[in-house]
Amino acid sequence: MRVKCVICDKIESIQDESFQAKRLRNRPIHTYMCKPCETRITERTNERIATGNFNLYRSRSVEDEW
Repeated sequence: MRVKCVICDKIESIQDESFQAKRLRNRPIHTYMCKPCETRITERTNERIATGNFNLYRSRSVEDEW
């Protein structure tokens, strides 16, 4: 299966039977990112978290008392 990175527009080939290929076929909301872009984003995000000025807004889970 040929896929295109959403950030750098690099075209790569992945196995048709892989979990990632199945996810991309069945759920069009999922996008593909190549390994260099994924590692770059991970490193930069970790740097931003380390500064202390990074806020990750997550919804709070409400616990039932039952």
